[in-house]
Amino acid sequence: MINDTTCLRIKVDEEKIEREQNELSSQEEMFVKKGKIFSLLGSDVRLKIIYLLLKNEKLCVCDLSDMLQMKQSPVSQHLRKLKDSELLISKREGLMINYYINTAYRKDLASFLAP
Repeated sequence: MINDTTCLRIKVDEEKIEREQNELSSQEEMFVKKGKIFSLLGSDVRLKIIYLLLKNEKLCVCDLSDMLQMKQSPVSQHLRKLKDSELLISKREGLMINYYINTAYRKDLASFLAP
């Protein structure tokens, strides 16, 4: 327990504190996973990329560049960050590389971007 002289609590509910500490501990994997998502989606461009991929299932850098009205280089940099974090996967199809949302994150991303 942390002692802080600014707290005016009259009685410490040790049972509640222990219960919530255990809950936080048991949910650590979820916090790490969602923390990664929130960190990466702090960019409006990456949010738009995720949104477009949720709607279209797969897109190449050229498609995204045209849709976002951006040059391919910055779009590629955003895609790299999303791919490195495993939110996206890529597959080469002929000369094109298409990007997809990793199925492990699809549900979380869809719920986050739901209107």
